[in-house]
Amino acid sequence: MKVLTGKAFCRLLEKHNWQLKRIKGSHHIYAKEGVPVRISVPVHGNKTLKRGLQRHFMKISGIEEGDL
Repeated sequence: MKVLTGKAFCRLLEKHNWQLKRIKGSHHIYAKEGVPVRISVPVHGNKTLKRGLQRHFMKISGIEEGDL
């Protein structure tokens, strides 16, 4: 699986109709209409996300590995 940075994952979420609701510190909070959960993506410069965290975000958002 390709590991993305926080910035790149935010762009991917926006491409899949997730909306940025707010930014608190270095965490970008995304929500999507009809989905009861929010995703808080840590954006720390060009640091990559941990694999488990990225998998969790992908599962919640419905993003497949082929979309990376």
